Amino acid sequence: MTNNPYMKPFNPETDPLISVRDLQKNFKDLHALKGVDLDIYQGDVIFVVGPSGSGKSTFLRCLNCLEEADGGEIFFEGVNITNRNVDINRHRQKMGMVFQQFNLFPHMTVMKNLTQAPIILQHKSKEEAEAEAIKLLERVGLADRADAYPNQLSGGQKQRIAIVRALCMKPDVMLFDEPTSALDPEMVGEVLEVMRDLAKQKMTMVVVTHEMAFAREVASKVVFMAEGKILEVAPPDVFFNNPRTDRLKSFLEKVL
Repeated sequence: MTNNPYMKPFNPETDPLISVRDLQKNFKDLHALKGVDLDIYQGDVIFVVGPSGSGKSTFLRCLNCLEEADGGEIFFEGVNITNRNVDINRHRQKMGMVFQQFNLFPHMTVMKNLTQAPIILQHKSKEEAEAEAIKLLERVGLADRADAYPNQLSGGQKQRIAIVRALCMKPDVMLFDEPTSALDPEMVGEVLEVMRDLAKQKMTMVVVTHEMAFAREVASKVVFMAEGKILEVAPPDVFFNNPRTDRLKSFLEKVL
């Protein structure tokens, strides 16, 4: 492993699952990320909060290379995934991603949405993929919707299905980009309950969200971003009760 210039020794017990160093991202004249550093360990539940335009979603999309970094490095399980010689699709299979919009295939049933990637990418049999999908559907209370199409589901059901679709690939980390922002208020709780269950099961998660009460309850660490930088990282009790910077104090006064 150490002979490969794109890799370094990785011990999941002691090393960060994801290590971000000096991450930079530009969109023409906009410097969206200005040297972001963060270590994410196995079992961490990281909530990323901050004002609109602070770079939160850009940071999340850079973690699995949906956005290409303009500088810095991201090591995932010891592999520098920002190196262009790395097969990013192979590593991306280990990163589940849940978006604001559900991105389900409208012409496919729920079961087909859930099993397509495991069958094609992981070469699972149809029977094995469907059996695993049903178990996950049962966990989120939607086993009875396996044969439904996305347009027959509520927004909360669609987002739960989107989470299950990511889980069907058995990822090592789950990335959530404001997963409740497109939902009606009464549907938010059912999605948060699924995420709460994942956190209890020690799934490594990085969550961009405006749900401050949920962050306070579930996060192992809360990250505050503003103007393309990480300004504070702390456990939720410290983050919310004893903010160090004036910028975070001002932000919390507006959102709490």
